[in-house]
Amino acid sequence: MKQTLPSIQEIHDSFDAGTSDPLSLTEGFFTRIKASKHNAYITLCEDRALQQARNLSIELKTAFQGKVPRQTHPLFGIPLGIKDVLTMDGVRTTCASRILENYVPPFTATAVARLEVAGAVSLGKLNLDEFAMGSSNENSAFGPVLHPTHPDRVPGGSSGGSGTAVAADLCVAALGTDTGGSIRLPASFCGVVGLKPTYGRISRYGQIAFASSLDQIGPMTRTVRDAALLTGIMAGVDENDSTTLARAPEDWVAVVDRANGDSSSLHGLRVGIPAEYFIDGIDPGVRQAIERAIEFLKQEGALVVPVSLPHTEYAVSTYYVIAVSEASSNLSRYDGVRFGVRPEGAMRAATPSEFYKEARALFGAEVKRRIMLGTFALSSGYFDAYYRKAAQVRRLMRQDFENAFQKADVLVSPVSPTTAFRLGEKSKNPLQMYLTDIFTIPASLAGLPAMSIPVGEDADGLSIGMHLIGPRFGESTLLRVASRIEGGLS
Repeated sequence: MKQTLPSIQEIHDSFDAGTSDPLSLTEGFFTRIKASKHNAYITLCEDRALQQARNLSIELKTAFQGKVPRQTHPLFGIPLGIKDVLTMDGVRTTCASRILENYVPPFTATAVARLEVAGAVSLGKLNLDEFAMGSSNENSAFGPVLHPTHPDRVPGGSSGGSGTAVAADLCVAALGTDTGGSIRLPASFCGVVGLKPTYGRISRYGQIAFASSLDQIGPMTRTVRDAALLTGIMAGVDENDSTTLARAPEDWVAVVDRANGDSSSLHGLRVGIPAEYFIDGIDPGVRQAIERAIEFLKQEGALVVPVSLPHTEYAVSTYYVIAVSEASSNLSRYDGVRFGVRPEGAMRAATPSEFYKEARALFGAEVKRRIMLGTFALSSGYFDAYYRKAAQVRRLMRQDFENAFQKADVLVSPVSPTTAFRLGEKSKNPLQMYLTDIFTIPASLAGLPAMSIPVGEDADGLSIGMHLIGPRFGESTLLRVASRIEGGLS
């Protein structure tokens, strides 16, 4: 799809030319945000952001003599939106839940801190499904986010606020989190680029956990190059997160630039087509757009090979045992004692059990559902039958991918069987909602890098995303392929 909003590089060019500066750019975003009806933001950091932008504008004219210091400050003056599951020192962080409505953390998530050190301006905290649990952004305690172009449709979840904000020009780029597809699905529905890196590439310190073995932070951007830039800044070892990988990030911007300038960059690339991902039930418009993109890859010199991921049929059930079990454990701290609001009814409670019941009643219906399912799966007598068995199937799914990557360098599929569905269409049928993530969940269970890249629209003008999955540490391949698709199908 053709990108009409300016990229980070184009914004920096405007700074250099003197036609814009960080302060005026930031003021323009706040004007649009306040006029917007998308409900993409929960909390604005207006005073903080304007002060950041004002200081940068002064530095641009003085210390940097009118030229953006792109090497030392690669995000100089770039306004970003931050998903409201990532902490910022002194800024309200709610997870879109009433139970954390007034929580103000005393520390900043590593990913956010690294972006701000690189010069980014944080506009505010973006709306999401409560505690990142959902595929439509209808589960927020602060109301649903609306699709950027079709207000009767969902933007996807849980990072729906991030997807809508980027697509509706309410920020230049945004941070999302992906547990089972929560970056890739809204990126597909909103027509932006979304990247989930290899598990452990980016520190989760400061990310309020949903499912710790699955959660990953990643960018949602206007262009592939912008996604490469943000990912490179955030990636790397963090002493505050023992799960970060001792592997230095690559120069992914250079990877994208080389691919853009080399029409032969995909010659001989093996593109795997998983049989299990091209099933009955995919919307004709989605199938047509993905097949068109595959044909383009062939024209670029790629070799298309069939592969199989035989345990894909168990992905949704496996995910919804592991994820809810970890959620049950992680969310146990929100009890009105350690964390969380203490409602008036809890303060009048006569017993501890009544206190906890009142306090945890602040959770929304979907969060309660997942806590109960997870507690059951972890309970005595059921742990082996559910959680342990799901962990075993997860290992088999990882093996499926390892076998597939013996034959292919990258796997492609739709992100979702459909384009953005209507508000309320699936909210009364949790299973139908869960199946929305059927193509994104397997890569999350395997800890693999994956991304969504826009490849067209359906008859209603709704965006369609192509799903790219790479082997462990395969971000360079994903970005190379995505860059060629972006340039060739725009």
